[in-house]
Amino acid sequence: MTPSLTELCATYCNRGFLTGVPALDPEELERATEGFSRLERDFGLEYAQYSLHNVHLKYRWVMSLTTHPKVLELIKGILGPNVILLDSRFICKYPNQQKSHEAACGQHNHGLPFVAWHQDIRYWGFEGGSVASVWLAMDDVDRENGVLQVIPGSHHQGLLPHITSPNPGNMLTANQEIQEHLLNTSEAVECPLQAGQMSVHDGLTVHGSEPNLSTRRRCGFVIRYVPTSAYPVKDPDRPRTFNATVLVSGVDEYHHFPNNAPNLQ
Repeated sequence: MTPSLTELCATYCNRGFLTGVPALDPEELERATEGFSRLERDFGLEYAQYSLHNVHLKYRWVMSLTTHPKVLELIKGILGPNVILLDSRFICKYPNQQKSHEAACGQHNHGLPFVAWHQDIRYWGFEGGSVASVWLAMDDVDRENGVLQVIPGSHHQGLLPHITSPNPGNMLTANQEIQEHLLNTSEAVECPLQAGQMSVHDGLTVHGSEPNLSTRRRCGFVIRYVPTSAYPVKDPDRPRTFNATVLVSGVDEYHHFPNNAPNLQ
């Protein structure tokens, strides 16, 4: 039996994440993957790996993913009716067959892209409301090609200390990580997805992912949302600008963020 929205939101509140939630139907998925293939051709694979940031402001088909009814229904259930799209980014781990073979054989995997254990809120520093991050799968995602891993319930611990990662290949912009001795990594669970499904996790939920050791691409569209009540906390070490925020549901009575009108193609 398919869980109700109320049941899904209760699970999210308790565990800090959801996974395997249906989002795109086959036709919608085909349009999205065709659109992303055009971006790969236009910008190249190296750029497409992590630098397609906030392109919802430029491409209508990308903006339609951020406002997809199934995505927003779940997000509104989690955050409430008044929601701001904070940020979006395509993230791809492309296969590197030689390095993947070395890693699979137990040799070093230095330089293979991975995502260190972290909490999103460390980079986005908000009060007044939570951050909810959606991973919308463009490809099937499993252990072999670098599935998302989360530590259930870790959002109840609050913000944990982050250090500069000593390991090359970390895809996080700030190259930070939470040291494993602070975590119960034995409790980590994987979030496998079929293309067109989504996972959602809280901004305080500890998560990360291993390198892609397969011959398949692992691509997803990350979308971050906040309630309109949220506001950024000033951090002199990491000044932030918000030039891609869009009100996607309800009304904004607070005006903590600009409502940027997309110039869509």
